[in-house]
Amino acid sequence: MEPITWNDFEKVALHAGTILEAVDYPEARKPAYKVRVDFGEHGIKWSSAQITKHYTKEELVGRQILGVINFPKKQIGKFMSEFLVTGLADENGDIVLTAIERPVPNGSKLI
Repeated sequence: MEPITWNDFEKVALHAGTILEAVDYPEARKPAYKVRVDFGEHGIKWSSAQITKHYTKEELVGRQILGVINFPKKQIGKFMSEFLVTGLADENGDIVLTAIERPVPNGSKLI
């Protein structure tokens, strides 16, 4: 693994946001939801996330997540993703969301 500098890390905009809506994304190659997330002063953004194995759409609404919000938008099929949802793969390769232990203001930056 190549080391990075603190300045490199500071360029990554990892911010907390609250999921407002989760909808099916049947056109995705792998099972996924489209999620709409409130990042406070950074706005409301959409992304697609392959998190269908561990989460229902209903339990996602109101949950805080950590997202990278300064990547360029990415076309995923017919959908334009505006940020990256962060998570870790479990032993089966299914994604578990990065957890925020306690509520923080939407838009809070990981420091």
